[in-house]
Amino acid sequence: MTTASPAPAQPASGRRERTGWYAYDWAMSAFSTTVITVFLGPFLTSVAELAAGCELGADTCDGTVRPLGITVAAGSYFPYLVSLSVFLTVFALPVTGAIADRAARRKPLLAATAFTGAGATVAMAFVTGDRYLLGGLLFIVANVAFGAAVVVYNSFLPQLGGPDDRDRISSRGWALGYLGGGLLLLLNLVVVQLFSEDGNPQRTLDLARWMIVSAGVWWAGFTLLPLRWLREYPRPEQAAPGGNLLLDGFRQLGRTVRDLKAYPLTLFFLLAFLVYNDGIQTVIALASQYGTEELGLGQSTLIVTILLVQFLAFGGALLLGALAGRIGAWKTVLLSLVLWTGVIIAAFRLPEGAPVPFMILGAAIGLVLGGSQALSRSLFSQMIPEGREGEYYGFYEISDKGTSWLGPLAFGLVFQLTNSYRVGLVSLLIFFVVGGLLLLAVPVRRAIVAAGNTPPRVL
Repeated sequence: MTTASPAPAQPASGRRERTGWYAYDWAMSAFSTTVITVFLGPFLTSVAELAAGCELGADTCDGTVRPLGITVAAGSYFPYLVSLSVFLTVFALPVTGAIADRAARRKPLLAATAFTGAGATVAMAFVTGDRYLLGGLLFIVANVAFGAAVVVYNSFLPQLGGPDDRDRISSRGWALGYLGGGLLLLLNLVVVQLFSEDGNPQRTLDLARWMIVSAGVWWAGFTLLPLRWLREYPRPEQAAPGGNLLLDGFRQLGRTVRDLKAYPLTLFFLLAFLVYNDGIQTVIALASQYGTEELGLGQSTLIVTILLVQFLAFGGALLLGALAGRIGAWKTVLLSLVLWTGVIIAAFRLPEGAPVPFMILGAAIGLVLGGSQALSRSLFSQMIPEGREGEYYGFYEISDKGTSWLGPLAFGLVFQLTNSYRVGLVSLLIFFVVGGLLLLAVPVRRAIVAAGNTPPRVL
């Protein structure tokens, strides 16, 4: 088994470097909110419906499209694209991480992945008329590049602070990400409100396309800050490149997969994260559907709630980050899972047609959302062997994004059996309960020591 030589002592990171790292979260979150959460799904579905011969604004459409000769319902086109991009991401992320660890410099890799994703997003400007195939291809490129860039971005975290600083640093990055993503989304929704025309679906489609493009411009523009302010540190000998970097990355990935058994406690944490994070991602993905189909709420209520979640997640990440400084990240994440369980129970009891309780619940989600994700990221950073941050964050991102179909599958199966969105939502409790129990069973301090790192003062 290849072992890494100790890296040279690193100078303490300064405020400028950390600000540069925070800036990438601010940059990339525009893609998550404006593109994925709000505009892209309806936009690509409308383009596919045009290709299927449906008129814009039609109440129903039975048309199909045939990408690569495969018959697909126009309404199913975007969900299938999401599934395909997730499938490709599972293979791309660990390889990206292995390459990041073997590269002499990581900032060029961050630039390549981020600008590829942002460029594909900006290129959505050319998805006009019935060019659904172009839109689908650009989305797949953008989404895979987005995940790859996150792996490289996360691999910088261990160099930004010691064991007692990472929870605070990770929480600030996540908080600013929610703030940046929410700000652009707010601006875009104002533009849509001002320039949309009743009875003119083509205007709505054009506005959605340019809102998507704006996210790509935002992503690319703010990425210049981390590329300028982050520093490159000497890498361990193991990471020195030799020969073809891409082939070396694949070889290193194979070694990492074989060597994972040397860190079973880190794998145990990844399993716990996979389970409870799937519950989190499913709540995020299905909240709008629950609000419209089960509670009968209008689009304006959903938009206001989305904005509430974005901006309150900024404060929630900082709040839970501060709490982690007092009681430790492990205990704080466990507490957040208890709060998530309460959110699910409260959602089950929400009355129909009442927007205010739904918005209050959205505010509660916002407060717990950012902190649970940020602290999971920083806690994992403590369990990674030095010099292999990229590889391990590649597997972490797979646990984050590559398995996000489990929760929706459980929700869909329960709904199919019971014809009740409420019962389907309650089925998600198992992800938070089981994930919490698994996390509780992880001997975190022992896992950190086993990875060769110094545990923080409080866990």
